[in-house]
Amino acid sequence: MTTHVASAGTEMPTDLPIVAGPKIAALSCGKPAWLVVLLHEEGTDGQKVIDLALNWAPEMPKADFLAAEAPFPAPGGGRSWFPSEAMTPEAISEGLATAGPWLDAFLDRMLAERRLPDSHLALVGFSQGAILALHVGLRRAASPALVIGFCGALPEADDLSGEIRARPSVLLIHGEEDAVVPFDQMVATRERLKALGVPAKSMRRPGLGHTVDDDGILAAGTVLAATLVKPPAVKADHDHDEHDDHDHDH
Repeated sequence: MTTHVASAGTEMPTDLPIVAGPKIAALSCGKPAWLVVLLHEEGTDGQKVIDLALNWAPEMPKADFLAAEAPFPAPGGGRSWFPSEAMTPEAISEGLATAGPWLDAFLDRMLAERRLPDSHLALVGFSQGAILALHVGLRRAASPALVIGFCGALPEADDLSGEIRARPSVLLIHGEEDAVVPFDQMVATRERLKALGVPAKSMRRPGLGHTVDDDGILAAGTVLAATLVKPPAVKADHDHDEHDDHDHDH
């Protein structure tokens, strides 16, 4: 078994795969024009996130929606993107260093199978999946079109400024009462991204904890369709974006 060093003194197997899970094939029945890859939260699996894509597929009939399956078993059942159950900054950094290259290679394979460029790719992640989507999406050699993160934020230790290569549009959707990933961490992530030239916006969900709600799901679908299917025209400086830089309440 081949290995890769995740941290000093710790070897992780490089052949532990991220695999394709359930999918919704393009409803147009032809070659897909877009690929939306969904990354589930810890303790669940691809079926949970692909069910959410049922809300988006009718507006994007030429898109394949594909759930990736995390490589590690979670202690309480389901799957995890990171090898440790402890969500400390150190464990998250180790997890990103381990799973990040696997996800990058997985995205390459999925795009090649469909003969699509990165500009026709969107990543949608939840919790751990959102952290991983941001980490990898901003380091791709060619930029995805969009990254949407639910209930996720980049750890402060993530050296994005020295490693960023892509600047996709980013939408962060987050509950104000999130006790797992505090709302302030999402705001800090948004500001870090904006400072690096990433077009990042956010949507706050008052009263919501570490979960998603119907308004967030609908907003994500609207942004997916607008970004992939109907790329928006350049806006005048005075135009107002629904998901503005100071968050938007729904």
